Amino acid sequence: MLRIFRNAILDKRITRKTFSFSAIAAKRYVIKDHYEFDQKVINSDNPVIVNFHAEWCDPCKILTPKMTELLEPSDEIDLAIVDVDDNAELVQTFEVKAVPAILAFRNGVVVDKFIGLVDANMIENLIGKLAKKKTT
Repeated sequence: MLRIFRNAILDKRITRKTFSFSAIAAKRYVIKDHYEFDQKVINSDNPVIVNFHAEWCDPCKILTPKMTELLEPSDEIDLAIVDVDDNAELVQTFEVKAVPAILAFRNGVVVDKFIGLVDANMIENLIGKLAKKKTT
């Protein structure tokens, strides 16, 4: 989104590129409970990549921003963040044994999964697979 501001002191127009918060918020969810998980992931029309992470996990602090960065240009895949310390029921349901754990969902079903810190190519391949299957 482009916004034009007027600087009264310099009597100039300034054009800035800004992000609409609503556009970003629709793609990235922080899941707080099982009900919200069902609404945002299981019942989603888009494929969803779910990132199980923890605040104390150093690899998670690297992977989560990388996932956000790689998914930002895509409007067809959503990202859901699940804190394992706050969502023990989801951790047990999906048998998450270590963090970070990434699960890819399509139509409410896990279609791919990886655990641990992986390189950007593996994440891009996962995004590519989810995007391709949606268009076919």
